[in-house]
Amino acid sequence: MDPLKQKFSKKASVLREEIRGMLKEHGDKKVDEVKLKQIYGGARGIKMMIWETSQLDPIKGISFRGFHIPELREKLPKGPDGKEPRPEGLFWLMLVGEIPTDDEVHWLTQQWTRRSNVPEHVFRLLDSLPTDTHPMTQFVTAIASMQTESCFARRYNEGINKADYWDPTYEDTMNLIARLPRIAAYIYRRSYHDGKHIAPDIAQDWAGNFAHMLGNVEPDFKNLMRLYLTIHADHEGGNASAHTTHLVGSTLSDAYLSLAAGMSALAGPLHGLANQEVIKWIFSMLDALGTTKPSKEQIADYVNSTLAAGQVIPGYGHAVLREPDPRFVAQKRFAEAYIKGDDIVDVVWKVFDVVPPILQSLGKVKNPWPNVDAHSGALLVHYGLTEYSFYTVLFGVSRALGVLSALCWARALGFPLERPKSVTTNWVKGFLAPKQETVEKS
Repeated sequence: MDPLKQKFSKKASVLREEIRGMLKEHGDKKVDEVKLKQIYGGARGIKMMIWETSQLDPIKGISFRGFHIPELREKLPKGPDGKEPRPEGLFWLMLVGEIPTDDEVHWLTQQWTRRSNVPEHVFRLLDSLPTDTHPMTQFVTAIASMQTESCFARRYNEGINKADYWDPTYEDTMNLIARLPRIAAYIYRRSYHDGKHIAPDIAQDWAGNFAHMLGNVEPDFKNLMRLYLTIHADHEGGNASAHTTHLVGSTLSDAYLSLAAGMSALAGPLHGLANQEVIKWIFSMLDALGTTKPSKEQIADYVNSTLAAGQVIPGYGHAVLREPDPRFVAQKRFAEAYIKGDDIVDVVWKVFDVVPPILQSLGKVKNPWPNVDAHSGALLVHYGLTEYSFYTVLFGVSRALGVLSALCWARALGFPLERPKSVTTNWVKGFLAPKQETVEKS
């Protein structure tokens, strides 16, 4: 048994017994109160699932096993130049709750390299699609097509004790994460570079090799990929892509089908596709203003006109956060350290100064601050990755780390099929009627 699997098995066994004890003693205790507006409002804020790998605080932002992003940049093992954290380290942390050593991360990199061969039928399937097919459609298609390789599906069909479901799920997770950069880079090169593909460089780390296959060998771009793939990896379990992966996984669909479903959710404009909407909005603003160096006053006028047209400012506002997204701040710190005098980056910072006060003045926006999407596009454009319809695929490669490690935990802890109860509006009317009569009589 490999060392990561061994650690995961031991920790999962301990937590599984602890949960059983808590449920036996406290299973009937209420932990939340559901309001009618939450029932109609997409279950917003209802505490109704367990997600071991990360937690989102409205003020402090995301923490991974208790570590916030500034701590991760400091503590996780870094790339060859010692500057940015390697996503392999975050995956290890999410899976077993420990900051890994350099040797452990090196072992994981080697594991993913050995597991990274993509079945040939996946490339043939992608090549059968029109080259102008949206990259996320290609990404979902490729992931689902690899289900032919699922260890879980094979062992389930052979007959496997449910206590062991986590084992082939772990194997599927390791294989799938290992292959995602190759698939994503293949989609990028066929869609935007005439199918001129770049062979993997197996001497590099997971994110460095991904940057290489995309076609950018700049050391700083490799560092951006390391940071990007780390900070986008997870955002607790309630967001659409995480929850979808969890829901589909709860049916005992394997990791391939579960992740394909989650990536379909990520492709929605109200979720992961927002990152391309941000850079589109910035480019549209610069075209309208006729300059790449707008003043804050010009930006404010454009923001107000956007709002007056009944449109939102992409990249601003978040369902949970009530402070600037630490992932935005991390990218801003990266730009301050690596990038000087870039017009688009400067515009992002000016928008950061202009938009929150305007949104606050409306009195309707609980969170006027930027989220992670508000900055990422500008960094990618700086390094020549201007094809913003591909950005959500980058997001998806990263998000797989979190949702698949959480899927391993769901299987190890024996979580059941997720099946919430629904009601009709007529049921709601009947529920409210006695209360309304009481109010009228009083």
